[in-house]
Amino acid sequence: MNAKYRFLQNKKGEIILKDYLVKVLAYNGQVRAYAGRTTETVGEAQRRHNTWPTASAALGRTMTAGLMLGAMLKGEEKITIKIEGRGPLGIILVDANARGEVRGYVTNPQTHLAITESGKLDVGGAVGTDGTLRVVKDIGLRDYFTGQVPLVSGEIAEDFAYYLATSEQIPSSVGLGVLVNTDNSIQAAGGFMIQMLPGAEEQTISAIEERLKTIAPVSSMIQEGLTPEEILEQLLGPGEGQVLERMEVKFKCSCSRERIAGALASLGPEEIKKIIDEDDQAEAICHFCNKKYFFSREELEKMLN
Repeated sequence: MNAKYRFLQNKKGEIILKDYLVKVLAYNGQVRAYAGRTTETVGEAQRRHNTWPTASAALGRTMTAGLMLGAMLKGEEKITIKIEGRGPLGIILVDANARGEVRGYVTNPQTHLAITESGKLDVGGAVGTDGTLRVVKDIGLRDYFTGQVPLVSGEIAEDFAYYLATSEQIPSSVGLGVLVNTDNSIQAAGGFMIQMLPGAEEQTISAIEERLKTIAPVSSMIQEGLTPEEILEQLLGPGEGQVLERMEVKFKCSCSRERIAGALASLGPEEIKKIIDEDDQAEAICHFCNKKYFFSREELEKMLN
């Protein structure tokens, strides 16, 4: 494996593992699979939104799934995921594109529920199950492609597997995981997606199903230092999997001062004048990255003119 996909240096000069996604074709073209390490990407979201453990797990799982769905796109195509289960977490909203960029937020980032009897974060309880998973694809056409399914468990991975099988007619197995440290930082995050392509033989399906029964949780494999390639080897078997693509992934927001100014201007003269009279300035916050933008009285008056 090319080392540039595995390591990077932070500002302190420390070597850390780099987030990336790998796409493979296996079993003579019968299976398509993705696996990715997203620890730093999810960690960036956690830091920006100050999410608590259960919220971090829900958002991180959704962002990881979004990156894998985004890897199926091309060029400037992008995807938006909305999960609304009517649980205490509120809405999860994630944007991803074909370049490995993702951003996302939850309505109530300071959500954390008691650990379940099995010792896991109660993501399903936080998300809720009385709602939907909605995927909107912008592939550059006039109309967007929209798929929506009811939530199965609120645990995210099962819900995406159901979406792929129901809305896109692709039998899939999805694994998503996030481990959170005691200080709320992200210890490990990642995921995989295995898809059976048309013509997949029953023995191929059975072989993968048997391996899925015995593998460790994907977050544990990431924590132990397994690369996405090694995770796929655990899932598909030794020697299986022809690498088609490797892609660096990261948290990146598309907001800008110009876009926020345009949104303010679109409020109209009356609303802008009201802001000037009452506050003498404006402050806008991007929901996706939590970045604040300030506009002075003079800037607001220019918008009026």
